[in-house]
Amino acid sequence: AVCPALVPTDLSRQYHDIVAEEELKAEISHKYPLKRMGTVEDVANACVYLLSDASSWITGTNIIIDGGNNRDYDYGENVVVPYLLDRKIMCLDFVIVSHFDSDHCGGLFAVLENLKVKNIIIGKQESSYDNCVKFLELAKSKNVNVIVVQKGDIVKIDKYAYFQILWPDVSKLFNDSNNGINNNSITAKLIYSNFTMLFTGDIEAIAEEQIVKMYQNSNVLDCDILKVAHHGSKSSSIEQIVEKITPKIAIIGVGKDNKYGHPNKDVVARLQNYGSRVFRTDENGEISIIVNRKGKIVKAYQYLK
Repeated sequence: AVCPALVPTDLSRQYHDIVAEEELKAEISHKYPLKRMGTVEDVANACVYLLSDASSWITGTNIIIDGGNNRDYDYGENVVVPYLLDRKIMCLDFVIVSHFDSDHCGGLFAVLENLKVKNIIIGKQESSYDNCVKFLELAKSKNVNVIVVQKGDIVKIDKYAYFQILWPDVSKLFNDSNNGINNNSITAKLIYSNFTMLFTGDIEAIAEEQIVKMYQNSNVLDCDILKVAHHGSKSSSIEQIVEKITPKIAIIGVGKDNKYGHPNKDVVARLQNYGSRVFRTDENGEISIIVNRKGKIVKAYQYLK
């Protein structure tokens, strides 16, 4: 769920079915509880992903990846926290910060202030960033456990799911002259039964080249769903990594009419040329994908505003 998944429980909300499986009726049953994963609507040119156990939003495992923000608008306070509370999510088991650019971590300050958070996951840092220092100070004041990850680590979520950390590699961290804040983003593969999703933060070509080289003799980068790096920027999603990943679905978190021109049309075409169905939050709004315990994608929705 990358932008992964929430099945509509409030039928007054208009959802449009964008992917339907023939086996849906057989698969959606109490026999195989579902895993949910969902994005938090359109948070400008930013990313927010919610992974939730559909057996219960209240007692199940809940994870948020990044928190979005805008210089002139606090998406944490005004969008992310209300979104979670509306779904009766009062506690997050994991908050994962891909990196400390404000458009990825800014909204998480309000999350820490307003909800119970058990664990925070951050990547190894080459430099000290103000957002990181302030965020960790707040985490300490809230007695939140902080986990620092690097390539090779495994983060167990529950008995069904775990994250495999593919990047950053502490022996190859980029400095500020190579846009280290983006290129040291956590790149993590969610593995849930037979379902896989790759989260890439804002890595750019120089990091992607290292990642492809590192995993060229394995299928580690293969995945069902790709969270497209850096909002579909032309600086990311080089052909070598797209060819290596070949995702069934590619999701781009991007703001409508953003000043950066994201996503780049060549990046979108490249993903499509390798067989990916591309969804983007500026056009599709909230994208929700439902995966059953077997790891099969059984439903996908877009929320119609």
